[in-house]
Amino acid sequence: MFKRNRKMIMLLITVMVMSIWLAACGAKPAENGAAGENDTTTEAETQTEAATERTLTDAMGHEVTIPANPERIIASYLEDNLVTLGVKPVAQWSVANGIQEYLQKDLNGIPTIAFDLPFEAVTSFNPDLIIIGSESVVEGEKYEQYSKIAPTYVLGDEINSDWRKTQLKIGEILNKSAEAQKALDDYEVKATEIKEKINTVTGGTKSAAAIWLVSGKFFIVSDNVSSGEVMYKELGLVEPEVVKEISANATGNWSSISMEKLAEMDVDYLFFVNSDEGTGSEALKDPVWQSIPAVKNGNLFEFTRSSSWLYSGVQANLQIMEDIQKSIAK
Repeated sequence: MFKRNRKMIMLLITVMVMSIWLAACGAKPAENGAAGENDTTTEAETQTEAATERTLTDAMGHEVTIPANPERIIASYLEDNLVTLGVKPVAQWSVANGIQEYLQKDLNGIPTIAFDLPFEAVTSFNPDLIIIGSESVVEGEKYEQYSKIAPTYVLGDEINSDWRKTQLKIGEILNKSAEAQKALDDYEVKATEIKEKINTVTGGTKSAAAIWLVSGKFFIVSDNVSSGEVMYKELGLVEPEVVKEISANATGNWSSISMEKLAEMDVDYLFFVNSDEGTGSEALKDPVWQSIPAVKNGNLFEFTRSSSWLYSGVQANLQIMEDIQKSIAK
């Protein structure tokens, strides 16, 4: 009997020891798992924090430390790109006779700053990031002056001359690359949609041109920028020979056009930006202007200087496309 009890006692002890051991083994992975999760979370948070403040090299070779969350940005004449990303600058571009009025739904109330970015004015806004379009803006010692005020990133002419590249680069700078790409993708969808609506009316065979009247002189947009790009490359309107000829030798977005060349404008639709509205617009009474087919046939569509027709970017181009659709595919 003693032997039987002894065996029973030994069995109980063995069971107890095994239970304790199994419980300890079972708890240990759970402890390690919890610790692992905490470690992973902490590491992820650390990586996220590190990723928000980055050092990027700009077009001029400057290594620029981009703040974690810039809130006071100056990006003169790049406001279209900021608005597209849902970002408001601390100050907006201006010239003596105006601002980018087509953006004012989003920028209304934002103070202005002169287009040439005077150092004192820039300093007064206490920016935490400055984005410059062209190298020419920071010639000489200007870059050093701006970089003393705030981190300064120069896009460079190669990027700045292409609004799509500009949008993507600013998205990268502001850690909003996904948003920038989505904006471009949505833009392409909208452009295709409007092109199809216009083609139902034009059959893809109607020509168009954009003319700007300012200070009594006519200018025509080049075929690869601003409203020219929208008309010919995005919406498939036919480019007149006169526009091709002038665009081939253009040195800017808009080139002056003589009355002689206007007389050759055999164009179906004419989109007209009138900066001389209210000051007489005597040039519009000229017989040459009156002889343009689009003018004679009632296909002249007039817009004020406050429209987006003089600009480029997602916001500007979308507004131009909508203007064209409303004019042609009513």
